[in-house]
Amino acid sequence: MHDMFPLLRQTDFPVPRRGTLTTLQVNLGYRCNQSCLHCHVNAGPKRTEMMADVHLELIPRVLAARALETLDLTGGAPELHPRFRWLVQAARSQGLRVLDRCNLTILSEPGQEDLVAFLAGQGVHVVASLPCYLEDNVDAQRGQGVYQRSIDGLKRLNDAGYGQTDSGLELNLVYNPGGPSLPPEQTGLEAAYRRELFQRHGIVFNRLLALANMPILRFGSTLVSKGEFEPYMRLLKQNHRVENLARVMCRDLVSVDWQGRLYDCDFNQMLGLALTGLKPEAPGPATLADLLEGDVQGLPIRVADHCYGCTAGQGSSCGGALEADGSTRQECAA
Repeated sequence: MHDMFPLLRQTDFPVPRRGTLTTLQVNLGYRCNQSCLHCHVNAGPKRTEMMADVHLELIPRVLAARALETLDLTGGAPELHPRFRWLVQAARSQGLRVLDRCNLTILSEPGQEDLVAFLAGQGVHVVASLPCYLEDNVDAQRGQGVYQRSIDGLKRLNDAGYGQTDSGLELNLVYNPGGPSLPPEQTGLEAAYRRELFQRHGIVFNRLLALANMPILRFGSTLVSKGEFEPYMRLLKQNHRVENLARVMCRDLVSVDWQGRLYDCDFNQMLGLALTGLKPEAPGPATLADLLEGDVQGLPIRVADHCYGCTAGQGSSCGGALEADGSTRQECAA
């Protein structure tokens, strides 16, 4: 796999500063039951990295110390961490909103038979990856049989109340392009998803989040191998919109890796661009323990060329498009 950081290090991307911290996004480990082409984490079944208890048990303390609003759990498949459910319960007991970034197929893995009931019982918001409503497109990107297992998972979530009107159980779907292109306009694509999934399978959901693919790790390396890296970077830069800088996720989110180290975002985490400056007397990389007393507000955000992936076109963040204006009909594509 190609080392992407040397290709991204030199940049003219404007350096934003942090606002008020509201969200702690925690990567519980890189183990996953899938190995998707677009995965910027390079997660898979053979990965063994998992957050240790010494870091995990700091998280509820940090949430309380910083009076945060949201705990965003990701991986790999975060549900594969043996203390995933403990952490969810600890955060919910503090009244926080908890997001589970779920790949849907995890719901049918052995040992996870009661996962849907647990998530519903805790009121966890599910953010589920479904890169298209068409079977061929999903299986081409994520593996044979993934589409049908994903549909089965969505039906189980619907049966538990997720996506249903007034249930309070939020189900958001995540779209990402199959290749080196910008996502279609989110509002129109959401309408297509809503129509097609209901007509084909009777599935309902709350929102669609359209995310751009980041030119790092597995996806970035594939671009390099195919000679598509430079054209993709030109596409991102040509479509940069400065107004999207006001709402990029790194302004109010901190990303934590499985070793308890802090980053401005999940993408910086994968490039090893650690968050610094939290403690002036200790200028090295910051850790979870530093957040017990230190505040990141006002710190400059570390940037490289991949940051254009968040500001190109309608913009992209862990919460979907930054600008979703218009309702032009769109379709998902391979």
